[in-house]
Amino acid sequence: MGLGPGSIILIAIVALVVFGPKKLPELGKAAGQTLKEFKNATNGLADDDEKSKKQDDK
Repeated sequence: MGLGPGSIILIAIVALVVFGPKKLPELGKAAGQTLKEFKNATNGLADDDEKSKKQDDK
């Protein structure tokens, strides 16, 4: 169930109508920062997991 170009355009139009053109960039920035923090947190967990596996092997 992927998002095609038509679906993305429809979502963008609905977001523009609901939030307005002035609020949309702020929402995009907040979503990007949230995604970046999530990726950093999951990378940290993966690093911790790898370190614990290496210590278990010793």
